[in-house]
Amino acid sequence: MPLDVLFLVLFGAALHATWNAIVKAGTDKSLDAAMVALGAGAVGLFFLPFVPLPKPEAWPFIFVSAFLQFAYFQLVAGAYRAGDIGLVYPLMRGTAPLLVAMTSGVVLGEHLTVTAMIGVLVISAGVLTLAFESRHGGRHAILLALANAIVIATYTFVDGAGARASGNAISYTLWMALLPPVLLFSWAIYRRGTTAVWTHVRRNWARGLFGGAGSIASYGLALWAMTKAPVATVAALRETAILFALLISVFILKETASIWRYVAGAVIACGVLVLKLA
Repeated sequence: MPLDVLFLVLFGAALHATWNAIVKAGTDKSLDAAMVALGAGAVGLFFLPFVPLPKPEAWPFIFVSAFLQFAYFQLVAGAYRAGDIGLVYPLMRGTAPLLVAMTSGVVLGEHLTVTAMIGVLVISAGVLTLAFESRHGGRHAILLALANAIVIATYTFVDGAGARASGNAISYTLWMALLPPVLLFSWAIYRRGTTAVWTHVRRNWARGLFGGAGSIASYGLALWAMTKAPVATVAALRETAILFALLISVFILKETASIWRYVAGAVIACGVLVLKLA
């Protein structure tokens, strides 16, 4: 993998960990996630006049991606309600790149080198290691997490192909960010009422805008990287976000980390080095 692509994907992973920390610190996980999506859409709307329209063949990918993103956020909320984040998040983020790596040859015609496949497996193993420290969660939480891993793998393929078809990965990312907040807030208003949703937006718009900016920048960098490198390797490299989340939790949030977190961090770092050699 080219060095510039690797570093930009790692930077995007750091942004991904940051906006997830913002959601974790919030009082209402579902609405906070919707706020991040709204912030991403607002940032995208601001920059739209400065980028070309995606090519016509990219629009079906954009619409399909929006509904997959809606399903992703709903499953995230459901999984976090059912089980410990220490179990759910690693299962979602660690299983997804494995699914992408195993099926990218069939879906996209991309066949990884042996070295790249080893790198993907090592990063996924590091991410999944974090699940060992969890003590809360059961079968329902695991099933929701694995279902979301399938959704993540699916939208990774959809957006990887869509970004390539669009002719401009940045343009694709900005347009793709517009519809998910519409779906998320329509659902939230239907379930919880306009007053409750509006009150949350009014009190948390700044956090949502900041988190949304990090979210869209992170994903935009990943989609750009998918136009330069195999989708499976980029998908695996994005999961180094968990390594950055570990650093944030220890040094900023002052959380106590178990030995499994440090083992996972070391394994993920080794996987990144292997991908650099691929």
